[in-house]
Amino acid sequence: MTTAAIKKTGNTWRVVDIVVAALIAITGGVIFWAWSQGAGIVSAPMNAVYPPLTGLIAGGWMIPAVLGMLIIRKPGAALFCEAVAATGELIMGSQYGATVLISGLLQGLGAELVFFLLVYGNFRFKSFLHQKYNLIAALLAGAGAGLFCGLNDSFLPWGWNIAYEPGDKLAYIVFCTISGAVIAGALSWIATRGLARTGVLSSFASRKAASEPVFN
Repeated sequence: MTTAAIKKTGNTWRVVDIVVAALIAITGGVIFWAWSQGAGIVSAPMNAVYPPLTGLIAGGWMIPAVLGMLIIRKPGAALFCEAVAATGELIMGSQYGATVLISGLLQGLGAELVFFLLVYGNFRFKSFLHQKYNLIAALLAGAGAGLFCGLNDSFLPWGWNIAYEPGDKLAYIVFCTISGAVIAGALSWIATRGLARTGVLSSFASRKAASEPVFN
């Protein structure tokens, strides 16, 4: 697809956008399930040292949100991919039950809000296709998802660490935010550039991700 054709679609989702977003989400659901299985093993020693440290492994549950937006580059991509991935984890049998759906929606919303502010910041309604999806954007989106994850786990009724002391809750939220930035943000940015090099993103604005500036 030519650049002119891609720009013409604006923010409207195409069939290919939906299909690829669904594939990212389904893959993400598998990652969620696998990450959940391993989380129990990894979190045990963390809990023994300092329970809030478990926030450092939370980023794996946020990858679809950031990866989906970096590839699709359409409003709603982060929220869609994260929510569908969470649904997939639930269907496969999540140890966290139906709460994964709420977590997925909130984490996707956290990343979505960051991308929205980057695009429409200062009330300058720029085209989504003209926004730079650099490493900083990916890190901030991952951090946004991590922040919402930490808040969800710490303050909402179903949060698993709602009984933490205020200082421990703050530490957990900070660790989740860092994890989201590094695991979901940085790794998704690297993955997008790698996929762009293969040519599989030729139908998307992210097709030139491999040659886009890292920071500006």
